[in-house]
Amino acid sequence: MSTPGTRRGRGRRGRRVLWWVLGSLAGLLVVAGVGVVIWSQVGVMAAEPEPLDAVRADERITVTDDSAAIVLSPADGDSDTGLVFIPGAKVDPWAYAALLAGAVAEDDRTVVITKPWLNLAFFDPRGLDTFTDLAPGVDTWIVGGHSLGGVRACQLAADADALALFASYCATDLSDTDLPVLSLAGTEDGLSTPQKIADARGLLPADAELVEIDGASHASFGDYGPQAGDGEPTIGDGDMRARVAAALGGFAGSLGR
Repeated sequence: MSTPGTRRGRGRRGRRVLWWVLGSLAGLLVVAGVGVVIWSQVGVMAAEPEPLDAVRADERITVTDDSAAIVLSPADGDSDTGLVFIPGAKVDPWAYAALLAGAVAEDDRTVVITKPWLNLAFFDPRGLDTFTDLAPGVDTWIVGGHSLGGVRACQLAADADALALFASYCATDLSDTDLPVLSLAGTEDGLSTPQKIADARGLLPADAELVEIDGASHASFGDYGPQAGDGEPTIGDGDMRARVAAALGGFAGSLGR
């Protein structure tokens, strides 16, 4: 039979073991958290300077660098439709400015390019209004994104008027909604391949507009250089921007009709 002293000793040892286990778990969580932060900052694909310089020099575009996002707006201030654009994983948000500038300069759309936490959209819990509030004069909002940014855009689509996917596809089922959807894909994309996009087609509304850009790779949807695992693009940067601007312009123009 154990004595009261023995039971107290066992209780103290049990508590010490419990605190040791809890302390070890906390330490592992801290190490894992630090590891994720370090990983998210290593290998970020930087924006190429020349295309970005051209955007900043365009007198038709006003560039606002906010802590939450980059806002590209028509210099005359007249814009009723906007796009909240979410970058791909570990891609500098500025790398998308040139691709999307045509929508601003030629079609008077406002573009808000988000700055995801830890360079990864999945770690960014902010709602769509965090970004739409940066352009309060805009009435109609499209949410979109490139690659994994598009997957995140699908999750925010319920709060938007339309969805635009750039070399991306949904993991969220939107097939029963009446949401207008534009999906842009590249024939030479080695990451979000045409087959992967086709396999996820059932998650989009039946009337979603799918546009395949001949010669475009995954990295053709931004200006950040080649990307590991991607295909070889055969379309020039100028043609790529024109194709995206035309598709996005026609899609935005159809909203509300």
